[in-house]
Amino acid sequence: MKIRPARKADAASLAALSIEVWVATYLRHGVSSFFAEFVLSEYTTASFEDLLEEGSDLLMISENRDGIDGYIRLSEDRIAPVDGLSDLEIVTFYVQPRHHGKGIGSALLDVAVDYTRDKGRNAIWLTTNSENKPAIDFYLAKGFRQVGVTDFRIGDQAYPNHILSLNMSASHYY
Repeated sequence: MKIRPARKADAASLAALSIEVWVATYLRHGVSSFFAEFVLSEYTTASFEDLLEEGSDLLMISENRDGIDGYIRLSEDRIAPVDGLSDLEIVTFYVQPRHHGKGIGSALLDVAVDYTRDKGRNAIWLTTNSENKPAIDFYLAKGFRQVGVTDFRIGDQAYPNHILSLNMSASHYY
């Protein structure tokens, strides 16, 4: 496993991995056109190229000998859905399901924690689908705590998400 910053040349791989993880995680009963249109418009090579060209977010990837198997994306100046949270959000954190349990998520999260500290912040937050028990269990084991609930919206549809925060000065992350 090698952790490195994403490059523009990684855009297609990031899009494909995102589609794979999103579909495998959230579409357990089939793929409707509603969700297919969302995922195919949300995760495109062009959107990742634009994101990487802009350069304002931290996007780190995990790479094995065959390609990218996970990534984490952090954004600054984010307005949290509840008061009192940092402005630093883990926007996306995906690891291919077949690579779960290999330390990839922990390694990527370590990078996020180091980045958070380097930016002079002692906390970071994220949202995750309220039904995504494996992700929630992972975050809680890493010291995150649930601080609220919000909705992830696709068009006029709303899906409950947990808001989780890691306060590195109060947790035993390390």
